Amino acid sequence: MNDEVVMTCAVTGSGDTAGIHPDLPITPEQIAASAVDAAKAGAAVVHIHVRDPETGDPARDPGLYAEVVERIRESGVDVIVNLTAGMGGDLIVDPENPAIAGEGTDFIPALDRLLHVESLLPEICTLDCGSMNFGDDHSVMINPPAHLRVMAERIRCLGVKAELEIFDTGHFWFTQGLVQAGLLGDRPLYQFCHGIPWGMPADVGLLKNMVDQLPGDTFWTSFAISRMQMPWVAQSILLGGHVRVGLEDNLYLERGTFASNAQLVEKAASLILGLGASLAGPQRARELIGLPSRT
Repeated sequence: MNDEVVMTCAVTGSGDTAGIHPDLPITPEQIAASAVDAAKAGAAVVHIHVRDPETGDPARDPGLYAEVVERIRESGVDVIVNLTAGMGGDLIVDPENPAIAGEGTDFIPALDRLLHVESLLPEICTLDCGSMNFGDDHSVMINPPAHLRVMAERIRCLGVKAELEIFDTGHFWFTQGLVQAGLLGDRPLYQFCHGIPWGMPADVGLLKNMVDQLPGDTFWTSFAISRMQMPWVAQSILLGGHVRVGLEDNLYLERGTFASNAQLVEKAASLILGLGASLAGPQRARELIGLPSRT
């Protein structure tokens, strides 16, 4: 069991949830405010996506990221910022002509996916470590190995920590090659992502199998989506890991009651403390993750 837990809050995500949750953070002001509230509630890390302020659709405009990060930094609240670099790997297969990318495809060169990371230099950014069928329609998340190696090397050279997003067991296998090639720097950061169709189910056996194979001096965390979010907080801690909650992964505090990010963090914090563990603040989290300290 892990007795000192780093909690991440994934603030808004890129899923089709803006039309479901009436108060999902959408604008840069809302996303930043929700991130700050989550930090005050106990999250040491905030994971940031941005959305089109008018439509709520997922976006990757560097200007939107810049506004969110600036607002968080100006708040005076110390929190580790983790920016997604997952946008730009979406392929929509046209059912009538599969050889042509369908409407909604957003597949761009590897380094273009890091433009906001280069300009803002967050402490952490994500690296989705493989391709997969994403959801139950014509959408495929595309992450060719060659692209990932280029991105991993660039992230390392920027002095940013790559959070390795593991959606399936093959993704985990691929990361072992990144570690062996020296593309990740010291202390790899793993995030095991469970329950997303059609990646890994929320099966503790799968998580334990991968955790048992982790390279030495590794920091790892995990989450599961929807109703498994809170049970997975306990499961991750019991296996020795850290946790993630937030509206990216689950919209509800309980059945029929929409949550805020701060409420989800508070609920997870109660679970953590109830298990006899403690919450790491941002400075301690930097030590545990292997980030430079900040004064």
